Amino acid sequence: MQVWKFGGTSVGKPERMHSIRNLVTADSGRKIVVLSALSGTTNALISMGDSAKANNEAEVQEKIDALKAHYDAFIKELYSTEEGLQKGQAVVDNEFNFIRSVLKSRPFGLKQDKELVAQGEIMSTQMFQAYLEEVGESSVLLPALDFMRIDHDGEPELETIEQLLSEMLSHHPEKQIVVTQGFICRNPRGEVDNLKRGGSDYTASLIGGAIRAEEIQIWTDIDGMHNNDPRIVKRTFPIRELTFEEAAELAYFGAKILHPSTITPAKLRGVPVRLKNTMEPEAFGTLIATTTTDREIKAIAAKDGLTAIYIHSTRMLNAYGFLRRVFEIFEKYKTPVDMITTSEVSVSVTIDNDTHLSEITAELSEIADLEEHDRDLSIICIVGDFKADKEGIALKVFEAMKHIPIRMISYGASEHNLSILVWSKDKAEALNVLNERLFYYEDAMKTIFNAQ
Repeated sequence: MQVWKFGGTSVGKPERMHSIRNLVTADSGRKIVVLSALSGTTNALISMGDSAKANNEAEVQEKIDALKAHYDAFIKELYSTEEGLQKGQAVVDNEFNFIRSVLKSRPFGLKQDKELVAQGEIMSTQMFQAYLEEVGESSVLLPALDFMRIDHDGEPELETIEQLLSEMLSHHPEKQIVVTQGFICRNPRGEVDNLKRGGSDYTASLIGGAIRAEEIQIWTDIDGMHNNDPRIVKRTFPIRELTFEEAAELAYFGAKILHPSTITPAKLRGVPVRLKNTMEPEAFGTLIATTTTDREIKAIAAKDGLTAIYIHSTRMLNAYGFLRRVFEIFEKYKTPVDMITTSEVSVSVTIDNDTHLSEITAELSEIADLEEHDRDLSIICIVGDFKADKEGIALKVFEAMKHIPIRMISYGASEHNLSILVWSKDKAEALNVLNERLFYYEDAMKTIFNAQ
């Protein structure tokens, strides 16, 4: 059994839903199909919630009418029979009645926010299931709210998910296509909750891990993960193979195609993940697995919005417990550290969430001296197979970066990541020069040598 996930743009138009049906039925294997909300829906629902919190009823009604008009037009193109259209219309009418009731709730709080946002996935999956029934496919809809669970820390409970989902699947052994929602779940209080933005990828990976799937396929509108950011760098190409560790590094450091949490459940259960393009389904895409046979340096990614904090202490020399005290402060304010470098008497760290920056620096000042922190920084992350016996990798990187100021360097903590901190204004230049030096320079040199 495989798990196939389709994002918002992949289900954003009626003809794309038709294409999804063609894709999942072209392969005879049994599948769980995870769908996101139609593109634009989640943002529209969040906007309605904002208007409800402001008690702007006229604005709420205007936004409801606009979104419902979109869905009414959508289903007229999705279905080809009167019976199918009636089922689709019933789905839309019922869910928009629920949306209106949630928006009338007072006070309108976080609970209502999450119930509201969940309606995007609930509608898309019900509409798709009604379409599959219309065309006679062997399918069933299993609501994610019946099996997807998170704990008090917002972390998925994989064993509980496995148990609940296994029991539900056992009731439908004859169904070839099992449809469910991405993103949404229930928390320990039994309330509707979610896996945060981009969480449909996470859902697919959790389901794939829970059922020990043959493969998890993440379908988007681009042909796999690229070796660099195609919005900034002209000459990029899709990466054929990545290890789980390499993909996790890239996702965390800014590769937008993949949600950072996606890799963990798949890696835990050893389930390969393949990134595919709905517009070019015949393309190989990117395969993420335990091992690869691809090139040494795989890709470059960048993460923006970093703040660097510089911590000095002459007492740090031979003083055990100092780093523990430093990181206890970050833990207290639930602020993750992205990058860290140390010397004998100083520690430099970066954070991407400066909500509690003033409180953190105030407490750090009690145990050390601080320099003025820097903002508007970016981490450039070079990912590949950098085991200890590899030679020349750092030389290639720093040769390319010789004209660009570098604030911090992290190399050696991971066998798959060399990270460099630069000013954000220099990011585009850094990505381009690294792209040329790491992926094209040697090929160009070989061409010149062979020509001679």
